[in-house]
Amino acid sequence: MEESERIGFYSIAINILLVGIKYGLALFSGSIALVADAIHSLSDVVASATVLAGIKISKRKSKIFPYGLYKVENLVSLVSSLFIFFAGYEIVLRVFSAEGKLNIGRLPVAMAGVLLTILITFLFSRYELRRGREIESPSLIADAQHIRTDMLSSGVIFFGLLGGMFRLPLDRVAALVMVIFIGKAGLAIFLDAIRVLLDASLDFETLDRVKNTILEDRKVGTINALWGRNSGRFKFIEADIVLKVRDLDRAHAVTKRIEREIKKRVSNVDHILIHYEPQKRETRTCVVPLAGDKGTISDHIGREIPP
Repeated sequence: MEESERIGFYSIAINILLVGIKYGLALFSGSIALVADAIHSLSDVVASATVLAGIKISKRKSKIFPYGLYKVENLVSLVSSLFIFFAGYEIVLRVFSAEGKLNIGRLPVAMAGVLLTILITFLFSRYELRRGREIESPSLIADAQHIRTDMLSSGVIFFGLLGGMFRLPLDRVAALVMVIFIGKAGLAIFLDAIRVLLDASLDFETLDRVKNTILEDRKVGTINALWGRNSGRFKFIEADIVLKVRDLDRAHAVTKRIEREIKKRVSNVDHILIHYEPQKRETRTCVVPLAGDKGTISDHIGREIPP
């Protein structure tokens, strides 16, 4: 099992744990908002399962999909961003439409339980985000951001319970603030997924590293063009270069050497396509008239020939 798959299973287990804690706290305190929060965490279980399915499918190749199904991860990221938007909408509905009578005497225990869920989501989302960036998995990064929205929603619930103790409507103000942060995170993931699905260019830093790697080879003259795109966590790179060789076998050896060097310096490169052409040589032709013996220069050179 790959690390990305293992982390995906961890995410599902964490979300199931959060559902159990929140639903238990809801029954204990009488909070309808906590019931809704438990339902929201249950939707996270579905989202995490979708992430794991995307990681599994993205590794497959076939004749129909010769470039692989890597973009399934980005499609999953796109779906996860929609979950995040829905979470923000759900928080607004939960806070402003929740009705019910809180058991004020049990609120301190419920608040302590909510703080525990916030700690769990913070630690795991931080771990998943760090590992997702290290292995460059867009679906794990999106799932970490999604789980972090669960921490924000728990914060809304906490302030709602605190306001309930003092009979103050603090939950509404906190909800508006949380929805702004949730919307910002969802928009960032949404736009990143769209960029990859539409084959936007690789970032400047990566392309610059590839360019410098190519130009460091002494057999390379110039680079005519350089392209790159993401597909899931993997990169596809194309280059059109001029080589200082005229022999095809030597040119092939040079491009293979460049490919190996690029893969050393740039992570998760799936495919490199290099088109090469020989460097054009400038030649100058000089014509000198010879005498009849074909060995000496004719006396007519530099003289005007009469008509």
